[in-house]
Amino acid sequence: MPGNSQRRNIRQISKKSAAKGTGGKNKDTLKGRGKTLPADERPWHKGYSGTEKLPSKTAWKQDKERKAAAVEGRAPKIGKPGSKDTTWGRGSGGKGAPTRRTPAGRGGAPVRSGPRVAPGRKSQTPKDAPELLVGRNPVVEALRAHVPATALYVAQGLDIDERVTEAVRTAADRGIPLLEISRAELDRLTGGVLHQGIGIQVPPFAYESFDDMLAASIEHPEPLLVALDGVTDPRNLGAVIRSAAAFGAQGIFVPERRAAGITATAWRTSAGAAARLPVAQVTNMTRSLKQAQAEGFVVVGLDADGETDLYQLEAAVGPLIVVVGSEGRGLGRLVGQTCDMRVSIPMVSEVESLNASVAAAVTLAEVARRRAA
Repeated sequence: MPGNSQRRNIRQISKKSAAKGTGGKNKDTLKGRGKTLPADERPWHKGYSGTEKLPSKTAWKQDKERKAAAVEGRAPKIGKPGSKDTTWGRGSGGKGAPTRRTPAGRGGAPVRSGPRVAPGRKSQTPKDAPELLVGRNPVVEALRAHVPATALYVAQGLDIDERVTEAVRTAADRGIPLLEISRAELDRLTGGVLHQGIGIQVPPFAYESFDDMLAASIEHPEPLLVALDGVTDPRNLGAVIRSAAAFGAQGIFVPERRAAGITATAWRTSAGAAARLPVAQVTNMTRSLKQAQAEGFVVVGLDADGETDLYQLEAAVGPLIVVVGSEGRGLGRLVGQTCDMRVSIPMVSEVESLNASVAAAVTLAEVARRRAA
């Protein structure tokens, strides 16, 4: 036989066969998969808002998102604004009732959303975000007190009464923009709080520097400052500001944390005094009091069990700081130890204690009486 085909131990190399054909399907693998569907159109996504039955894992994710939103005091991020099954915000239909985001303002222009004012919940909005004050009486009283509002919101189809008429007229006279929005949009802006179809937007308050306030008070003929140690009710804060302005104080300072700040409620309660009296926020109340003591101030803390009678307060005629404790626990331990003396207000009947703002007003009135004498 010709060749070496019969040689023993010959190395045989098989010839490679031809590749199996693809039938022209390789070109399909080069095609793109199309656009990525939005979350509300993907049944496996937690933001799905379709009508068909949700997969168990998606339903679990949506339930988890609702619980997290309830804890954080915000609207759950489920569905798409404007879809029929959306749950962005809560309307007047009760807990979890769906609402739609509708265009607001004149000409269909949407209104920027303000902060939610959910009662009993810590706001997740930035510290310098504007606040919404709602209700017919509160809005009218705030406008009468010349609260620096930046917008007046009125719900469409609102029943007009004398309070709404006065609010609209006052806003027009002061050049405050009037925005007519749907009731559902106002529900969303307020987080479901009863708003009576009207609200005003209040800008963040501009606080004074504590050092500047202290320096200005020292130059005053009768230096007098008021410190609030942990007062959490903005109505008490507004009432103290009003009393301090009435009895000649040069300023008020409050802690930055765990205390009420100047909100729309405090603005309204102060009856406009917050626009005339400097208010400062301090990082550490004890350190700020010691700084004032180094400048010659006598620090007096109001305490129901204080050793000094208010009517025997001889230090009232000199540079003075009156410290008012919180509504529940009173003066903090370190703040109480920092005070030069603790003063009690004598009362005729057996009353446990006075309200923080009332106690401050009584003390400031006695200080003003002594200085006038």
